[in-house]
Order: sequence, then structure tokens, then C-alpha cells
Amino acid sequence: MSYRIPSPPPSLEELAKRQQNVVTASQLRARGVPTRVVTEHCRRGGPWQRLLPRVYLLQSGEPTPEQRMWAALLYAAQNGREEGRREGAVITGTAALALYGFAAVPRLPAVTGVDVLVPRQRRLKDAGEVRIRRTERELVARSVHGLACAPVARAVADALCEWTAGDAAPAFGAGVALPVRAVLREAVGRAGGRVARPEARCTVGELVAELTESGLAADLRVRAALDELLAAERDSVLTRLGELVDEWLLPVPLTAPELRMRGGTYIAVPDLYWPRAGVAVEVDSELRCVSEGEAAWVRGGQHRMEYLGIRVVYLSGARLAAEPDAVGAELREAFRLGGTDVVELLVGEA
Repeated sequence: MSYRIPSPPPSLEELAKRQQNVVTASQLRARGVPTRVVTEHCRRGGPWQRLLPRVYLLQSGEPTPEQRMWAALLYAAQNGREEGRREGAVITGTAALALYGFAAVPRLPAVTGVDVLVPRQRRLKDAGEVRIRRTERELVARSVHGLACAPVARAVADALCEWTAGDAAPAFGAGVALPVRAVLREAVGRAGGRVARPEARCTVGELVAELTESGLAADLRVRAALDELLAAERDSVLTRLGELVDEWLLPVPLTAPELRMRGGTYIAVPDLYWPRAGVAVEVDSELRCVSEGEAAWVRGGQHRMEYLGIRVVYLSGARLAAEPDAVGAELREAFRLGGTDVVELLVGEA
């Protein structure tokens, strides 16, 4: 049997270096610093200062923006473990987007409030510029400059909640339109700016899920920006799909035709359709469906096509990008097999 010898906890100097000179009261106690020493060091003119309840800066002078972020995170975590871990709290909202490097939000020094996400059962109050946000979902953290941040999609949703509620409007100046479109585009990598790291990106699907979960999809400003983003994403995928059809020497399909029965009954509007073969292609259909009503409408059309004998091929933009040859082979095989006993339909071209 082998035994793992635990590594010693970092010294106060090592911990302070790791956390940019910001430590908690419990971390100080664990390293043998008495409470009276902390109190003496934090008196006016002393070498230390108290930033938040039970959170101290081991230096005098104005804290840097990064130190303010560390203080907010450590205040919300308050576990005081020897390793200096920050489980149970992540920075979210505008502060997280600033840390990720989003060009559409104020730079870090201008961020005046820090939203920190914690589990719902935590008993913790707002303090100073720290705003506590609670969630029933399991926390997921992304390390940004050593700080635990919410994933991009969640941070975007929380930032938009701030802005649409009016909490963060002063950060952008009076009369300045909130950068909803710019932030959504930047989150999925469709805009230029300072964001370049992979961790500062999310997929359109992740963004849609978070905005729907938070109820923001019902906000007219957010919904308009989201619809614009979804349309651009689908156009990009369909353009690549059209190129793939040419590469595999398939006949040119109809794009977004309206299919109806002879009596005029509506069937569906597939993304691509080969009338003679009776084959339709649906690409990322879930990305058209922000609400459950829209999803039910799209699913209904797909079911009707299948019921009437049309062979429906379902593709995702992610798979098209990762496995173009496999997708091309699948389309060619579907075209070769064709639909089965396809009912004669009226086809209206877009």
C-alpha cells in the first residue's frame, strides 16, 4: 500500500504572492498571526488595511483593480483553507467580462461593482462593492488571471441582468445605449476586440441556454440582438454547407422552400430540399428556437416531413466544422436513397 505525504501549506509570503497580497482572517490565523497583530497592523497609518469583512490587504495605499477582485472572491468564499482555494464562489457579470477582456464593457479599473455567484444556501450579505448573487445550480469556474470566474455564457447573462435592471447603466454614461449586441457577438467570437483567449468564448447554444434560463430572452432588446446573432450563425453554417454540396458534386438544392400539401396545408420550411429526391436538411434547428413554442413549431414541421415520406437529415454546425467529409458522405448517401413514397407537395421557393 502506498501513502501520499501531504505537502505543507504555503507560507504567508507564498500565499500573499499567489493572492496579490489579499488574505482572509482565517488564513492569517492558520499561519499563526494573532488577531491583535492584525488589528494593530490595520490601524490608521499601519502597513495593512481591511478591505472587506475578514479580508485584508497586506500593504498600504490604494488597492489595484485585481486586488479588489481578489478581495471580493475571498470574501464570498470565506473558507480559509490552507491552500487558499476559493471553492463555492465565482466572479460573474460585468466584472467577469472585464477580466475576460471584453472590449464592449468598461475596462477593469472602471468596474465599480463586483458580482459574485454563490450557492443559494450560503448565508452571506452584500459588502462594500461586492454584490452577492445566489444560484441553485452547481458552480462552474474558469480561471482568469488566477481568479475563479463564471463561464462566459453565464457571465454574459448575469451582466445583462444587471444592465436591463438598470443597475449598471452609470458605468456606460448617461444616454449611452447598453452594448447588448456587441457583448453577445463578442462572446461567440463574431466581433473584433481585445478578446482572443479560447476561455473567453462560448458557443451560440450555450449562450441561448443561459439567456433562456435567466428569462432574458423575453426582453425585447436582448431578443432582438439574439435573433440577429442566431441568423448570422445559421447563415455562416448554411454557406459552408452549400460549399460542401458543391464539393461532393450533388445537385443544387432549394434553399428554405415552403412545403405545402396540394390543398394548401402548411408542412415545413427546411433549410435545404431536393424535390426530386425527397430529401430535406435541417441545420441546428434548436438554434432557431429560443422559446418552447418555437421549438414545438419546428419539431412539428420535421415530424410532418418524415410522416409524408421525406428523408430528413439533421446536421449541426459543430459537426459540419469538425467532420466535413463525414457530413458530405452522409448527404450523398441520403440523396442516393431518397425519400420513401413521398406525397406530392407544393414547393414554394424563397
